[in-house]
Amino acid sequence: MIEIADIREWREHDVVDEEGKRIGRLESIYVDTVSDEPFFATVTTGLPTRHRLVFVPLTGAVVGPGYVRVAFPKALVKEAPAIDTDGVLAAEQEPEVFAHYKLEYVPGARGERRLARP
Repeated sequence: MIEIADIREWREHDVVDEEGKRIGRLESIYVDTVSDEPFFATVTTGLPTRHRLVFVPLTGAVVGPGYVRVAFPKALVKEAPAIDTDGVLAAEQEPEVFAHYKLEYVPGARGERRLARP
């Protein structure tokens, strides 16, 4: 499992897909509020004048020297729900992020958010 203590070191690492194709640069990590484990990453993609942050699950991710390899194809990640580079993920957008990757979305017992930035 990916250690949460290492997250700060990953920022600005390349994010590559399962075949090693570059997707973008790692911007931030979101943890699962139930387990407190890293669960999603945001990746900076787009043209130099139109960057956006797309979400990708860290399930099956591998960290190497200077990169994070995710277990999803580049095309799927590029089509993922996105936010502006200075934006935040709204609570009502969380189910859409999970659905894009066919992951079950279950909010907290009292309706709490499922994702949070450490």
